[in-house]
Amino acid sequence: MNKLSTRAQGMEPVKAEAAYKDRVFRMIFKDKKELLSLYNAVRGTNYSNTEDLEINTLENAIYMKMKNDLSFMIDSSVSLYEHQSTYNPNMPLRNLFYISDLYKIMTRDENLYGRKLIQLPTPEFVVFYNGVEEQPEKKIFPLSDSYIKETKEVNLELKVLSLNINQGHNEELMKNCRTLRDYMVYVNKVRNYVSEADTTLEEAVERAIAECIAEGSLVEFLSKNRAEAKNVSIYEYDEEKHMAQEREQAREEGREEGREEGREEGREEGREEGREVGIEALILDNVEEGISVDRICQKLEKRFQLTKEQSEHYWKKYGEL
Repeated sequence: MNKLSTRAQGMEPVKAEAAYKDRVFRMIFKDKKELLSLYNAVRGTNYSNTEDLEINTLENAIYMKMKNDLSFMIDSSVSLYEHQSTYNPNMPLRNLFYISDLYKIMTRDENLYGRKLIQLPTPEFVVFYNGVEEQPEKKIFPLSDSYIKETKEVNLELKVLSLNINQGHNEELMKNCRTLRDYMVYVNKVRNYVSEADTTLEEAVERAIAECIAEGSLVEFLSKNRAEAKNVSIYEYDEEKHMAQEREQAREEGREEGREEGREEGREEGREEGREVGIEALILDNVEEGISVDRICQKLEKRFQLTKEQSEHYWKKYGEL
């Protein structure tokens, strides 16, 4: 075992508050057997010994009152697996903070100012996306997309691979990890049943659990953790619904702000257009009366708060026709 990983494991993490919940995805895949199966499916490997895998998830890493998902070591690499039901382009930044905390723990006894190069496990960042918003089969989220200023050479990069695990996507991955496939069967059942009229969320979850067990999906997990899985599923769905409502409210506020800006621009354009008409009328009226150019320009400057250069510009535009 890599000595850095041993040190990471030996450090007692800050404990999350009891009110914070595991997600169903994390409940399933924090089992080393299931996690190893998922890793093999993602990486195309065939590890079989669960002792090769060391889970080192930071238990105090919390997002939206739910625990961050899974961090683990295997073969001198550290992998961060995250499940997301909503599109989030900030995953590279979140993973940067996370891996930084892990590396701090792993190197706490190392001399960062010494001449010896400190070796680190190679990081890998994967997001398993199953939200209702359409997303591609695979997508890379680079940290450099967040940078305000573009440069030819990126000095700090972190790339997160997002895998769409909704039905019809990444079928080879789902084929190679039955538990991941069964997880999505369960998620889809909950979503389908909750959309039916006169069906409560609790009834939809209970029905999904019963059917999955009867059909052979997640049987062992749901049988052992039925009550907890039900409660967490209800919480997750409520969270997903709440976030969708917040996004829609933000979009509506943005649309209203845009409409107001458009109205203001229209009023501004109207005022500017009226001002232009007034300048033209003053020039033409004074020309008809035989007023000198200098006097006309003085009137323009006074009435419309123009500079000498601006008044001369308008004279050339309308008075020399």
